[in-house]
Amino acid sequence: MRLRQYAYFGIYSDTVTASDITARLGVEPDAVRVLGSRSADPALPRHHSWRVVSERPDLTVADHLDNIVNRLSPYAGAIGDLVEEIVLASPGTIGVGSVLEVVRHFDDDEGEEEQVLVVDQPDGGQLERLPGQHHLLGWRLTPRVIDFLRITHAVLDIDEYG
Repeated sequence: MRLRQYAYFGIYSDTVTASDITARLGVEPDAVRVLGSRSADPALPRHHSWRVVSERPDLTVADHLDNIVNRLSPYAGAIGDLVEEIVLASPGTIGVGSVLEVVRHFDDDEGEEEQVLVVDQPDGGQLERLPGQHHLLGWRLTPRVIDFLRITHAVLDIDEYG
């Protein structure tokens, strides 16, 4: 099995542009989208977005989340304040706010190949990782990531395909 996975932190707003988010936080994003830049009716994308992305193919989900939190934790309080303002400015609007997103594609042609390993044991035996035990499967949330979610008012969203 081949697995491709990445993560990103995004801020979405109907009123605050990505350039305004960048100016307010002092952090350059890796990706942005402009509300309605592809079509005005219906507006696509539906919101302005500002994203920080972790995409290295050999990383676990936990490593991707750590990369994002390491990069953004100095700004977590400011992000949380901004997200509160965005949500208050658009009450009841679905999709505005912040998200920590995990995306995983199973059996993806561009994904990381499963490693089948044999490890020698001190007693002379061997342990073998069997097919289906991909080294990138499984993940966890550390207390630091959970704190970051709380401070930034972010939801955790997981998309899995395949």
